[in-house]
Amino acid sequence: MTAPDPRPLLARALDQVAGLVAATPPEALDAPTPCDDWDVRALLAHLVGVHRRIAHVGGGGLFSEVSTMPTLADDRIAPELVAARADVDRAWGLDGSDAAVLDREVTVPWGTMLGRFVGFGYVQELTVHAWDLAAATGRTAVLDDALAATIEDTAHQVLPAEPRGGPIPFGPPVPAAPDAAPTTRLVAWLGRDPAFAAEVLADR
Repeated sequence: MTAPDPRPLLARALDQVAGLVAATPPEALDAPTPCDDWDVRALLAHLVGVHRRIAHVGGGGLFSEVSTMPTLADDRIAPELVAARADVDRAWGLDGSDAAVLDREVTVPWGTMLGRFVGFGYVQELTVHAWDLAAATGRTAVLDDALAATIEDTAHQVLPAEPRGGPIPFGPPVPAAPDAAPTTRLVAWLGRDPAFAAEVLADR
Protein backbone atom coordinates (compact mmCIF):
# COMPACT_ATOMS: atom_id res chain seq x y z
CA MET A 1 0.00 0.00 0.00
CA THR A 2 1.28 3.46 -0.91
CA ALA A 3 2.12 5.67 2.04
CA PRO A 4 -0.01 8.80 2.46
CA ASP A 5 0.96 12.12 0.92
CA PRO A 6 2.89 14.07 3.60
CA ARG A 7 2.53 17.44 1.88
CA PRO A 8 -0.56 18.73 3.71
CA LEU A 9 1.16 18.13 7.05
CA LEU A 10 4.47 19.46 5.71
CA ALA A 11 2.73 22.69 4.70
CA ARG A 12 1.20 23.02 8.18
CA ALA A 13 4.56 22.42 9.85
CA LEU A 14 6.24 24.99 7.60
CA ASP A 15 3.45 27.51 8.24
CA GLN A 16 3.79 27.02 11.99
CA VAL A 17 7.52 27.70 11.88
CA ALA A 18 7.01 30.72 9.63
CA GLY A 19 4.54 32.28 12.04
CA LEU A 20 6.78 31.74 15.05
CA VAL A 21 9.86 33.11 13.30
CA ALA A 22 8.02 36.18 12.02
CA ALA A 23 6.82 36.95 15.55
CA THR A 24 10.21 36.50 17.25
CA PRO A 25 11.38 39.90 18.56
CA PRO A 26 15.04 40.94 18.15
CA GLU A 27 15.48 41.07 21.92
CA ALA A 28 14.84 37.30 22.10
CA LEU A 29 17.78 36.33 19.89
CA ASP A 30 20.18 35.79 22.78
CA ALA A 31 17.72 33.73 24.85
CA PRO A 32 18.59 30.08 25.53
CA THR A 33 16.65 27.27 23.87
CA PRO A 34 16.01 23.61 24.75
CA CYS A 35 18.71 22.70 22.18
CA ASP A 36 22.10 22.28 23.86
CA ASP A 37 24.42 25.26 23.24
CA TRP A 38 21.95 27.04 20.94
CA ASP A 39 20.42 30.40 21.61
CA VAL A 40 17.39 31.60 19.64
CA ARG A 41 19.66 33.15 17.00
CA ALA A 42 21.35 29.78 16.33
CA LEU A 43 17.99 27.98 16.28
CA LEU A 44 16.61 30.43 13.71
CA ALA A 45 19.69 29.99 11.52
CA HIS A 46 19.27 26.23 11.80
CA LEU A 47 15.65 26.49 10.70
CA VAL A 48 16.77 28.37 7.59
CA GLY A 49 19.31 25.62 6.94
CA VAL A 50 16.69 22.90 7.42
CA HIS A 51 14.38 24.64 4.94
CA ARG A 52 17.21 24.87 2.44
CA ARG A 53 18.02 21.20 2.89
CA ILE A 54 14.39 20.11 2.51
CA ALA A 55 14.25 22.01 -0.78
CA HIS A 56 17.62 20.68 -1.93
CA VAL A 57 16.90 17.00 -1.34
CA GLY A 58 13.43 17.44 -2.78
CA GLY A 59 15.06 18.70 -5.95
CA GLY A 60 17.33 15.66 -6.16
CA GLY A 61 20.39 16.99 -4.34
CA LEU A 62 22.46 15.35 -1.60
CA PHE A 63 21.68 16.39 1.96
CA SER A 64 25.38 16.78 2.72
CA GLU A 65 25.64 19.58 0.16
CA VAL A 66 23.61 21.95 2.34
CA SER A 67 24.64 23.08 5.81
CA THR A 68 21.92 23.21 8.42
CA MET A 69 23.90 25.78 10.41
CA PRO A 70 24.39 28.70 8.00
CA THR A 71 25.95 31.95 9.16
CA LEU A 72 23.38 34.74 8.78
CA ALA A 73 23.16 38.35 9.87
CA ASP A 74 20.23 38.95 12.19
CA ASP A 75 18.37 41.01 9.62
CA ARG A 76 18.72 38.27 7.00
CA ILE A 77 17.11 35.45 8.98
CA ALA A 78 13.47 36.26 8.20
CA PRO A 79 13.93 36.97 4.46
CA GLU A 80 16.16 33.93 3.99
CA LEU A 81 13.52 31.74 5.62
CA VAL A 82 10.86 33.13 3.27
CA ALA A 83 13.08 32.49 0.25
CA ALA A 84 13.91 28.96 1.40
CA ARG A 85 10.21 28.24 2.00
CA ALA A 86 9.46 29.21 -1.59
CA ASP A 87 12.12 26.74 -2.72
CA VAL A 88 10.55 24.01 -0.58
CA ASP A 89 7.14 24.72 -2.09
CA ARG A 90 8.53 24.31 -5.61
CA ALA A 91 10.63 21.22 -4.88
CA TRP A 92 7.82 19.39 -3.09
CA GLY A 93 4.91 20.57 -5.20
CA LEU A 94 3.31 22.54 -2.37
CA ASP A 95 2.70 25.33 -4.88
CA GLY A 96 0.69 23.02 -7.14
CA SER A 97 3.63 22.05 -9.33
CA ASP A 98 4.93 18.52 -9.99
CA ALA A 99 5.26 16.32 -6.90
CA ALA A 100 7.43 13.59 -8.46
CA VAL A 101 9.63 13.77 -5.36
CA LEU A 102 7.10 11.68 -3.43
CA ASP A 103 7.94 8.52 -5.36
CA ARG A 104 11.62 9.23 -5.93
CA GLU A 105 14.38 7.90 -3.67
CA VAL A 106 15.77 10.63 -1.46
CA THR A 107 18.84 10.36 0.75
CA VAL A 108 18.76 12.12 4.12
CA PRO A 109 20.83 11.70 7.30
CA TRP A 110 18.57 8.90 8.53
CA GLY A 111 18.65 6.83 5.33
CA THR A 112 17.54 6.51 1.71
CA MET A 113 13.82 6.15 1.12
CA LEU A 114 10.96 7.47 -0.97
CA GLY A 115 10.28 11.16 -0.70
CA ARG A 116 6.84 10.56 0.81
CA PHE A 117 8.51 8.99 3.86
CA VAL A 118 11.18 11.70 4.01
CA GLY A 119 8.41 14.28 4.00
CA PHE A 120 6.95 12.88 7.22
CA GLY A 121 10.42 12.93 8.77
CA TYR A 122 10.68 16.63 8.07
CA VAL A 123 7.20 17.23 9.47
CA GLN A 124 8.47 15.76 12.72
CA GLU A 125 11.68 17.79 12.72
CA LEU A 126 9.91 21.05 12.00
CA THR A 127 7.25 20.37 14.64
CA VAL A 128 9.88 19.73 17.29
CA HIS A 129 11.85 22.84 16.37
CA ALA A 130 8.65 24.86 16.44
CA TRP A 131 8.28 23.79 20.07
CA ASP A 132 11.93 24.67 20.71
CA LEU A 133 11.36 28.21 19.46
CA ALA A 134 8.00 28.59 21.17
CA ALA A 135 9.39 27.29 24.45
CA ALA A 136 12.37 29.65 24.30
CA THR A 137 10.13 32.66 23.70
CA GLY A 138 7.20 31.74 25.94
CA ARG A 139 4.69 31.02 23.17
CA THR A 140 3.84 27.31 23.49
CA ALA A 141 0.14 28.17 23.82
CA VAL A 142 -0.02 28.99 20.09
CA LEU A 143 1.36 25.63 18.89
CA ASP A 144 -0.66 23.37 16.58
CA ASP A 145 -1.35 20.43 18.89
CA ALA A 146 -3.48 18.74 16.24
CA LEU A 147 -0.44 18.61 13.97
CA ALA A 148 1.67 17.00 16.69
CA ALA A 149 -1.09 14.48 17.40
CA THR A 150 -1.05 13.28 13.79
CA ILE A 151 2.61 12.25 13.98
CA GLU A 152 2.91 11.17 17.63
CA ASP A 153 2.26 7.46 17.01
CA THR A 154 4.64 7.43 14.03
CA ALA A 155 7.36 9.02 16.16
CA HIS A 156 7.07 6.16 18.64
CA GLN A 157 7.30 3.61 15.84
CA VAL A 158 10.25 5.04 13.93
CA LEU A 159 12.15 6.33 16.97
CA PRO A 160 12.00 3.75 19.77
CA ALA A 161 13.41 4.64 23.16
CA GLU A 162 16.73 3.01 22.23
CA PRO A 163 19.09 3.54 20.52
CA ARG A 164 19.42 7.29 20.36
CA GLY A 165 22.32 9.49 19.29
CA GLY A 166 24.59 9.46 16.24
CA PRO A 167 22.52 10.04 13.10
CA ILE A 168 19.42 10.06 15.34
CA PRO A 169 19.81 13.50 16.96
CA PHE A 170 17.42 12.93 19.84
CA GLY A 171 18.11 12.19 23.47
CA PRO A 172 16.32 9.57 25.56
CA PRO A 173 12.61 10.12 26.22
CA VAL A 174 11.68 12.46 29.06
CA PRO A 175 8.58 11.78 31.19
CA ALA A 176 5.52 13.87 30.37
CA ALA A 177 2.30 14.21 32.34
CA PRO A 178 -0.46 11.84 31.15
CA ASP A 179 -2.70 14.83 30.42
CA ALA A 180 0.02 16.79 28.61
CA ALA A 181 -0.77 18.38 25.26
CA PRO A 182 0.15 16.35 22.14
CA THR A 183 3.06 18.65 21.27
CA THR A 184 4.44 18.30 24.79
CA ARG A 185 4.14 14.51 24.64
CA LEU A 186 5.82 14.44 21.23
CA VAL A 187 8.82 16.55 22.20
CA ALA A 188 9.23 14.66 25.48
CA TRP A 189 9.38 11.38 23.56
CA LEU A 190 12.05 12.95 21.36
CA GLY A 191 14.19 13.94 24.31
CA ARG A 192 13.11 17.50 25.05
CA ASP A 193 12.34 18.44 28.65
CA PRO A 194 8.86 20.00 28.89
CA ALA A 195 9.96 21.74 32.08
CA PHE A 196 12.05 24.14 29.99
CA ALA A 197 8.92 25.85 28.63
CA ALA A 198 7.36 26.10 32.08
CA GLU A 199 10.51 27.69 33.50
CA VAL A 200 10.57 30.33 30.75
CA LEU A 201 6.96 31.25 31.46
CA ALA A 202 7.63 31.36 35.20
CA ASP A 203 10.46 33.84 34.68
CA ARG A 204 8.27 36.27 32.73
